[in-house]
Amino acid sequence: MPKSEGVCLVIGAGDDTGAAIAKAFASEGLTACLVRRPRHAEALEGLAQSIIADGGKAVACPCDARDEEAMATLVERIESEIGPIEVAVFNIGANVRFSITETTGRVFRKVWEMACFSGFLMGREAAARMKIRGRGTILFTGATASVRGADGFAAFSAAKHGLRALAQSMARELGPQNIHVAHIVIDGAIDSNFIRENIPDVDAKRDDDAILNPDDIATNYVMLHKQRRTAWTHELDLRPWKEAW
Repeated sequence: MPKSEGVCLVIGAGDDTGAAIAKAFASEGLTACLVRRPRHAEALEGLAQSIIADGGKAVACPCDARDEEAMATLVERIESEIGPIEVAVFNIGANVRFSITETTGRVFRKVWEMACFSGFLMGREAAARMKIRGRGTILFTGATASVRGADGFAAFSAAKHGLRALAQSMARELGPQNIHVAHIVIDGAIDSNFIRENIPDVDAKRDDDAILNPDDIATNYVMLHKQRRTAWTHELDLRPWKEAW
């Protein structure tokens, strides 16, 4: 494909929120570079083809975001072969529940690698290129666990707290260099495959706008990218109107 004028890199381009974010930025004219682990390569290619069918540009980029060398290679390939990364979105969840006595070191480490360390790798690699150009947007998807721990979510909360701190540090360092870093707290259930399979009354919640819609989440990500730097948002909370918080 011809080299793009701009790329939106989506780490964690899953079936719901990640897909919606990728589609939203593709509709803005950016090439969506879609990242999930290699075992999801078929689904990733399907998402890319659906974006292309809708008139957008997309490339499936299977990669383990926890692998430092693989991430560095991926970002270099995107920059040299596809186009400059104008927006980088980190959207990996790793929302698992274990009691503290059942949380093994392997589980804690794996959740941290997925939900925090891989965010650092994306942020570092994207920032290195954006600093040269003097522009860019880096967005991190957070959760309720980013700001408070909950029963059974020690590993997830620790990772998401770490991701939030990473975003704050990057925003303070990179903001003066015209790079907008923002952290989005997704506070509430998202209308996703997981929720549809596990919440019996999800249809009623959807009809009442009582569950987060992935497309509406994505609209806010695009808004953050478009903000003028005189009034940048660093942290944005998104929750349904009925959510208790």
